[in-house]
Amino acid sequence: MTVIVVAAVILDPGGRVLAAQRADPPELAGGWEFPGGKVDPGESEIEALVRECREELGVEVGVGERVGGDWPLSEGYVLRVWFATVTSGTPEAKEHLALRWLEPGGYYDVEWLGADLPVMEAVEKLLSQGLNSCSV
Repeated sequence: MTVIVVAAVILDPGGRVLAAQRADPPELAGGWEFPGGKVDPGESEIEALVRECREELGVEVGVGERVGGDWPLSEGYVLRVWFATVTSGTPEAKEHLALRWLEPGGYYDVEWLGADLPVMEAVEKLLSQGLNSCSV
C-alpha cells in the first residue's frame, strides 16, 4: 500500500514561496521542504493539506491547483503537491526549525531536501510562465 504525503507550495502575492526547515528525523533535520505531511485514514488529500498547515504553521490556507503528478519519496511513499495561499494567520515554525520566504530569483537560497528540489524546479517554471497559480 502506498502512503500519500501532501505538501503545500504557499505563495504570497509577490511570488514568494514559503520554505520550512525540518527539525526531524535526524537524517532530514536542517533540510528545507514544503510544509505538509501524511494523509490520515478517512481524510481527503485536501483536508490533510489544510490540517497539516494548521498544525505545522498555525495558518488557514486556501488550496489551488496541483503541482505535477506523483513525486516519488522513499519506498512506499508518494508526494502530492498543491499551490496554496494563506487565508488567515501568519506562518509560525511550530514543528520546524525555521521558516523562510524565498523571493523570486532566490528560490534556491536554501538547501532543499532531495524530494522537494524537483518540486521547486517545477514551481519556478510554472511561475515563470505567468500561470496564476495563486488563485484558490
